[in-house]
Amino acid sequence: MPTSTVQAWSLRPATAEDLDVMAELRAVVMRPDLERLGRYDEHRVRQRLRDSYVPEHTSVVEADGAFAGCVTLRPFEDGRVLENFYLDPALQGRGIGGALLAGLLACTDTEGVPVRLQVLQGSDARRLYERHGFVLEREDAVDVYMVRAPRDRGMPVTS
Repeated sequence: MPTSTVQAWSLRPATAEDLDVMAELRAVVMRPDLERLGRYDEHRVRQRLRDSYVPEHTSVVEADGAFAGCVTLRPFEDGRVLENFYLDPALQGRGIGGALLAGLLACTDTEGVPVRLQVLQGSDARRLYERHGFVLEREDAVDVYMVRAPRDRGMPVTS
């Protein structure tokens, strides 16, 4: 597990041109969990992102000036849905995901809205979400659905 942190990372608005690299990253990141669940499909793993891609609610993560990941935070019912949160496996465990998630949640806390997400059963990502206050809403054999209520601005979030 990497111990050093990437010092220079940033977010920029996603564009239509980012779709292919994002779909490819999704396939790489999700493959181990989908294979473990017996649900990996070479085409479908990419197509699901292509079918739901909304550039105006998506940001690209750049680390040291290069594409490193993506995240979508889109409006949904009474709050937001966190989707397509993928980070290059070589950069995982260095604090980027936690810092990015904390920043997004600070914005939704300011808005006073809950955030929902789904994560695959057994995914390591669930621990990250739990550290940031997400709790189980419901689950099935494949997915875990989680929600995080807005926090008071004075309440700290651990990363």
